[in-house]
Amino acid sequence: MRALALVKRIFRQMMRDKRALALMMIAPLLILTLLDYLLSSNEVIPKLGVNQMDEPLSEQLENMDVTVLPYDQLDDIKKIMIEDELDGFLHMNGEDIQLTLKNANPSTANLLKMKVQQAIAAENAKNQAIKLSLFIQEFQDKAPENLNKLEQGKLPEIDTNYIYGNKETTFFDQLSPILVGYFVFFFVFLISGIALLRERTTGTLDRLLATPIQRRDIVFGYLLGYGLFAIIQTMIVVFYAVKVLDIMLVGSLWNVILINLTVALVALSLGILLSAFANSEFQMMQFIPIAIIPQIFFAGIFPVEGMADWLQMIAKAMPMYYAGNALVDVMYKGLGLNDITFDLLILLCFALVFIILNIITLKKYRKI
Repeated sequence: MRALALVKRIFRQMMRDKRALALMMIAPLLILTLLDYLLSSNEVIPKLGVNQMDEPLSEQLENMDVTVLPYDQLDDIKKIMIEDELDGFLHMNGEDIQLTLKNANPSTANLLKMKVQQAIAAENAKNQAIKLSLFIQEFQDKAPENLNKLEQGKLPEIDTNYIYGNKETTFFDQLSPILVGYFVFFFVFLISGIALLRERTTGTLDRLLATPIQRRDIVFGYLLGYGLFAIIQTMIVVFYAVKVLDIMLVGSLWNVILINLTVALVALSLGILLSAFANSEFQMMQFIPIAIIPQIFFAGIFPVEGMADWLQMIAKAMPMYYAGNALVDVMYKGLGLNDITFDLLILLCFALVFIILNIITLKKYRKI
């Protein structure tokens, strides 16, 4: 009977908390729906630049859902591929075939390489069939042993080069920088949000608000106070990932630290903001399926360019979209600070917006 009384109390408590009940029922459905849209997004069609390619081979590639773009002059293949956003470039000079893969996404690069090999093999088989037919036609009246004189052509070798990574690069090499940034974002958000919530529920924030201190001073004080621990946590995560787990790092370690510190600032300001709308740790945890989990889906795990237009708009409204881009650019592609400046500025804008909203939100506790 005592257990039944406890069940009744928990049931009444949950029924009174309408928001918790709604999130418990609706949040999983929203996540599953989002995943369904992401997984059913259109496959990214590889873009291949070509030089001195025969028309039949070009048609073979186009039939395999490869966008073929012919180029007459080759000044700098790497520059052309980056500026025109090509996934690969195929240069043919007789039997000499050179394939350059951007390898920004190893899955797309491997798919494109496989399609190029299949197209060349199919075209080579077609040419051999034509030669065999002509040979038989020419020597059909001669002894059958003359057929052995026909030498089967070998498949031409493809010299493959990579702009980013190498042939051993896997999808995890691109995914790991994103995960580093996401874990920093997740744990800083969680710790800062729950810590400030405890400040409010224990009455510490109310006593602080009873003093003449300005709202902005309160917000910046909490940001600096929790920010010191966020910095320590970020440094530990980054150094452990790079030095202990030996995650791929082509660019500067200091740029990686700078990006993750900026991510921590965004997560810190967002955690403090959302904690103002929670009355318990349980309610704070309910924000994770809505505000945190979707971030990882748009950080680069799924190719954003293959998503529907409305999903791309949602992706560009997520801080982790820009953090993921910057981390992949530095850790995987080896780009410098100038190449990630735009992403860093966008992240700082997110932090600024959240800080301003924090200052405004404190009005509901005290008007100054």
